[in-house]
Amino acid sequence: MDKNKSIDHQLRATWQAVAKMYNEQATNYNSTMATAFVLLTIDKENGTPSTALGPLMGMEPTSLSRILKSMEEKGAIFREKNPEDGRSVIIKLTDYGLEMRKFSKSHVYQFNNVVREHVTENELEAFFKVMVTINKLIAEKKIFEPVHQDN
Repeated sequence: MDKNKSIDHQLRATWQAVAKMYNEQATNYNSTMATAFVLLTIDKENGTPSTALGPLMGMEPTSLSRILKSMEEKGAIFREKNPEDGRSVIIKLTDYGLEMRKFSKSHVYQFNNVVREHVTENELEAFFKVMVTINKLIAEKKIFEPVHQDN
């Protein structure tokens, strides 16, 4: 199959290009795309329980822990005991974190606006429909047949 007509190749190549673009922008702020993603995921007013961040972002706890530690060292976040559950903590944004969140959000808006200037509404609707269908097929395990292994 021609890789340019392969759906997974196009998804992967496009996502790598988007990630590279965002990481290049993030380096201007001594940050990373992953850090920006965390900033955008944390509730800016109430914070977000640390245990909820990973699932919200689809990220493994180990990777998230490293990012949170780095963000805390840079002064973008702080941890506060969860008043509803003393065993967990809520991750909150500092003033610096809120400022960095604004930069991150503006870059996401800029990306979306520029793409929307070059793509029709119908094309965008079709794109989202395809993405939803792909996610649904994967979630419902309709891509690959289960492999049965004999003991």
